[in-house]
Amino acid sequence: MSADFSRMAEILTMLDQSEADWIHWDVMDGHFVPNITFGMDFIRAMRPYTKKFFDVHLMIEQPGKYVEAFADAGADGITVHWEATAHLHRCIQKIKRKGVRAGVAINPATPVHILEDIINDIDLVLIMSVNPGFGGQEFILRSYKKIYEAKQMIERNGAKALIEVDGGVNDDNASKLLEMGADVLVAGSYIFKHKNPAEAVKILKRIT
Repeated sequence: MSADFSRMAEILTMLDQSEADWIHWDVMDGHFVPNITFGMDFIRAMRPYTKKFFDVHLMIEQPGKYVEAFADAGADGITVHWEATAHLHRCIQKIKRKGVRAGVAINPATPVHILEDIINDIDLVLIMSVNPGFGGQEFILRSYKKIYEAKQMIERNGAKALIEVDGGVNDDNASKLLEMGADVLVAGSYIFKHKNPAEAVKILKRIT
């Protein structure tokens, strides 16, 4: 979302050669969040430019209608919002049947414990550390506690889910995020506002 859409093929080539592990795609529908980005056709068009893991984050209403299409478009992992679907377990199973990693995201005001009954069925918990919809927002400090709570829940249930953090991630807070239990850090504005995005990736990787 933070990259220049007009140069996306060039940017993907750069990221493919960088130390980044995953490429995170923010899919927005203008309903669940107040912004619109792109859909499955865009993901499909970008897939040939890199072999890196496509981490597709669906910030859309009724994601269950679309998860199979995003998997077919080239997603390696698909994350849906707890707040966006009334049938979360069914949605997760749809993703898994496509052979894709399944994740669940929660907004800043949603408590972690809401995922207790689904934690053993998912591969990833995404803690939103800003309100979803726009890049460049300030990190919400209470997110540290939520990351720790998620880690405790995963361990308590013998689950295997990774913890991903999205929003306001930078070289100042990355170390503490990892200390609290995060496994995956999503950095948008920090990377693409840097004069050398590949170098910014390298800085974060040295912290991890």
